[in-house]
Amino acid sequence: MINRKFMARMAGVSAAATVAVGLFSTGAANADTFVPLPGGHITKTLSDGTVVEISLVGESANINPSLGSTPVHRNAWVSGSAQVTVSDGGSGKIFPGYTVGCQVNIAGGGVSGEGTVESDWEGNASGGVGTGGELSLGPGQAKSFYVLDIEKADDFGSESHGKSNKFKNGSGSVTWSDTTIGLTGCAGYAQARAFVSVEVETDNVISWVTLWGQPFSLG
Repeated sequence: MINRKFMARMAGVSAAATVAVGLFSTGAANADTFVPLPGGHITKTLSDGTVVEISLVGESANINPSLGSTPVHRNAWVSGSAQVTVSDGGSGKIFPGYTVGCQVNIAGGGVSGEGTVESDWEGNASGGVGTGGELSLGPGQAKSFYVLDIEKADDFGSESHGKSNKFKNGSGSVTWSDTTIGLTGCAGYAQARAFVSVEVETDNVISWVTLWGQPFSLG
């Protein structure tokens, strides 16, 4: 039985993933399809010479193309691990998430087609990116959401929710397993794509670096 429960591991936890190709429940109608994904890696040098490296490893998706046997419903469970290193012991925050599109091209750094895109395509937290993967999209629309929703107390003792994992001393990581992407309202083709945005803070600069994963079909 597949565990659908969301799990996020905090900084310093290394990821291990075993991937397989094929179908769970072979021969069943609308069987879940397990898709191993290549992840990615990016290296960027900031204006003060700080080197930032981001890796997306152990990435996969388990896709049910027609939840409830209706063409406008899709469900997927996604997993992966974001690993970050910053030279000279820099600190920062890791924001892992996914962008989902309905009949829209999300393969590039932006979106082609009509509709409102409720995200910042540089991955910035101020771009209207939400939390939670239950989305309703029409043709030409795309939305992004963050994987993490960490409950904690704020400075006044009230409940708050964090979208990122903080790290210091030059390295950090976040791992997630079987995070749900639930899509309704899209009668055409649908795609999703992982991203890892990192806010890096050094003595001289505060900068954003974003790594994009490979787009994959939701059916």
